[in-house]
Amino acid sequence: PRLSTTAYGDGPDSTFEVIHPHHPLKGQSFKLVTYRHNWGEDRVYFHDGKGVLRSIPACWTTLLPADPFVVLAAGRCLFRYDDLLKLADLLEKAR
Repeated sequence: PRLSTTAYGDGPDSTFEVIHPHHPLKGQSFKLVTYRHNWGEDRVYFHDGKGVLRSIPACWTTLLPADPFVVLAAGRCLFRYDDLLKLADLLEKAR
């Protein structure tokens, strides 16, 4: 059974594009085999050009909507406030 909270298409025609700027498959489209939560993150599974089953983080694809913070920041802000707080806490603990 399919969860009603899934944010991706899992039908036979579901395709996605790799959008990570440094991934060697950037710009290429693939047919989605499955979408799973593995290794602590959401991952997409697909067959590459040679037919080998591969997976990459879902956030590196067009299957997830754009992060609103990234869209609104439009390159003007390099760090999120919450992430900076976590970093400051980590540095304080390392002292």
